[in-house]
Amino acid sequence: MPKTNVPDVVIRRLPLYLRCLTYMAERGHKVVSSAELAKWVGVSSAQIRKDLSFFGEFGKQGWGYEVSYLRDQLQRILQADRDWFIALVGAGALGHALINYRTFERWHFHIAAVFDNDPQKVGTPLGHLLVQPMEEMRHTIQERNIQIGILAIPAEHAQQVAEQLVECGVRAILNYAPINLSLPPGIRVAHIDPVSSLQSMTFYL
Repeated sequence: MPKTNVPDVVIRRLPLYLRCLTYMAERGHKVVSSAELAKWVGVSSAQIRKDLSFFGEFGKQGWGYEVSYLRDQLQRILQADRDWFIALVGAGALGHALINYRTFERWHFHIAAVFDNDPQKVGTPLGHLLVQPMEEMRHTIQERNIQIGILAIPAEHAQQVAEQLVECGVRAILNYAPINLSLPPGIRVAHIDPVSSLQSMTFYL
């Protein structure tokens, strides 16, 4: 079970550490210091040591961290060492891009079903799947052990569809719709809004 005393900001940094350690391991790096890892990630070495201390002791003072060992431990902590199955809602342009994003599978995330409410899209192929009607969502999610949903739909439908996903057993949602979702406690939601990110950058230009 996840530790409840770990700040959310720490959990959000762990995938950054995991990505860097995986890159290092693939290139033959055996040991890395917190200072070296800090340069890759863009945080202080003290912050890395503090973040990791929530989960135990992984390195030796004056020697650093064994790259492959720390990578494996972070995979275990993040449950990134198992397969996760995803329901994608929205078979438009963004849905096409997401289902063809092969990096998902490299990190054990598999889109196992695609849903849309457009009759012209239902039954058509999207990647290796056929687009299903929304009415089949509950049965498919339960049958395929899906716990994660991705919303690639207009903002005006996002809240209703998110509630449907939760009712079907989904426990985490990656939301591409430009709207904040109001869902029950215990449901994890991550928002991806490229326009907001661009606007925050243009302030500095």
